[in-house]
Amino acid sequence: MSNYINPWLENFERQILLRRAIIISGNIVDLAFSANNKPEPLNMVINETLLKKGYQHAVFYSRVGGISGVSPSEWDNLQAVGLQSEAVVGDDYDMGDFEPATSLQVTGKTELTPKDFFAVTEKVIADPKRKVAFIIDWSNYLFGQANSLTEAERAWLQQISKTIRDAQLSMGSHEIDKPQSILIFLCSGTSVLPPSLYLNNPLFSEITISLPSIKEREQALLELGHIFSLDEDFRVQPQLLSEIVTQTDGLTIRDIYNLARLSRQEQQVSNINNLVSLYKFGKRQSPWEQLNHQKLEAIKKTLGYRVKGQEHAIEAVYKVLIRAYTGLSGLQHSSKAKTPKGALFFVGPTGVGKTELAKSLAQFLFGDEDACIRFDMSEFNHEHADQRLVGAPPGYVGFEQGGQLTNAVKARPFSLLLFDEIEKAHPRILDKFLQILEDGRLTDGKGETVSFSDTFIVFTSNIGASDIVPSTIEQVHEEFKIAVQNHFRNELKRPELLGRIGEANIIPFNFMQNDDILKEIASAKLRPLETRLKEKWQIKALIFENEDKALQTIVNSVNKQHGGRGILNILTQKLFDPLADFLFINISRPERLKNQTIQIIQAGNQFDFDII
Repeated sequence: MSNYINPWLENFERQILLRRAIIISGNIVDLAFSANNKPEPLNMVINETLLKKGYQHAVFYSRVGGISGVSPSEWDNLQAVGLQSEAVVGDDYDMGDFEPATSLQVTGKTELTPKDFFAVTEKVIADPKRKVAFIIDWSNYLFGQANSLTEAERAWLQQISKTIRDAQLSMGSHEIDKPQSILIFLCSGTSVLPPSLYLNNPLFSEITISLPSIKEREQALLELGHIFSLDEDFRVQPQLLSEIVTQTDGLTIRDIYNLARLSRQEQQVSNINNLVSLYKFGKRQSPWEQLNHQKLEAIKKTLGYRVKGQEHAIEAVYKVLIRAYTGLSGLQHSSKAKTPKGALFFVGPTGVGKTELAKSLAQFLFGDEDACIRFDMSEFNHEHADQRLVGAPPGYVGFEQGGQLTNAVKARPFSLLLFDEIEKAHPRILDKFLQILEDGRLTDGKGETVSFSDTFIVFTSNIGASDIVPSTIEQVHEEFKIAVQNHFRNELKRPELLGRIGEANIIPFNFMQNDDILKEIASAKLRPLETRLKEKWQIKALIFENEDKALQTIVNSVNKQHGGRGILNILTQKLFDPLADFLFINISRPERLKNQTIQIIQAGNQFDFDII
């Protein structure tokens, strides 16, 4: 078993003695652990490993920075290899005394072209007496478009391929276990290199450096723990250390180092959760940290102010949040803190307040209704709709733009994600939801991992609404739950999605049959009207001649199958449009209404207006 914390380092040691070229891709900008398990820049770890394995030199090259890792005289010696080999073909020559470098050195030769670099590489690799590793740093910028090369780039590619292919083999038994000159590419991903260079080529090996594992993050925290300025020393508290390791999921070793520095700069931030929130999102305190007993006590009243006639649904939401707050929730407080904070499934007829409750919940949790990010899943019902959510794969048109969902979460990590009419989504979309609920993350088309750990997810559906007959609340709720379960189990073949959400989190909504509730909704819809009139026309008030009678008239005209939306339709037809006509025809100048009261007068089922 490897003693190395880096999972890739042991494989790297093995491959450099076997291959003539290696591509190292992925998290190459991060710190890595050397053989002594100390976090160091990646180039330092690679340099130390190569010299330990017997390489004479590790020469780093980039198109901008030129050569590093060797002294000017050592580089001049390597450049002379070609001249020497041509002058004394077949004879040995003085290689000079070898003194391996202990640290990276910079030559200052910043204008070396790829052509000149590969010319030296070709001669050195062809010489079996030389044991030199050439590392092309930032290979992303070596070639332009990997699939559309310039003539110069084609020449480099041919030169590289020929050099590696024709390199002389060490066949002697005393040399077979010794290193041979090698070419190493460091890049963010193999897609930046021409596939013809490495695909189906046994001379190449690909090594991917992933984001730090739990073991790597734990080691980084232990090594850097003395830098942190927190209330508690997590190095001597295994449980606290474990919690912090979980909190840093998705962060790099450099991120953890920066966290330590931030804790010194922001000494008032003493909690690791708040420290991570400040580092990732610029917020000193996560909205989730602001949930307290007093705030949760008022949630039913707060939600009920906007959502009428759905006391059962509000009560269910309240219980979910209480379970989460007390640590007794399943999904919300799983051992994986990286999963979403909560997931609810609202089911019921159209217009009964499902979307309104989601918006109210976003306002309650995050202090802003705009934190409710809505996706109409009827727009994602075709096969490749998942690409709209997460972005097209690399190489496809528009992949650099990312996806609608991943972009939204990156821009607003503390948000409520509302997926309306979830049953209309394509099955491939449902697979993405499974991944979010299980792992708490998605990878977008650009290869960036997006965390959903600070989101709250709400699915809505009207499954069964057309078949269920209004009756008792208990009967309606039971029928809705059965309809949802049957749909996901038998039609969508995705029962596991409901399993991730949890049966207790399926929240049915009631039909809108009660006139008193409908009148409350109508009254609530009128409040913004009065506010708008006060803002634009500076009126004193908007009053009814007989408010209860007027609201009852409106309710009597509502198609109760449309619920709250039916109220708004009737209000627009009977009140808003006639009022707009009245103001347009009779009020030529806004100042005429200043400090005046508009009275709504009822004549049968129609309404008229007067200024008093």
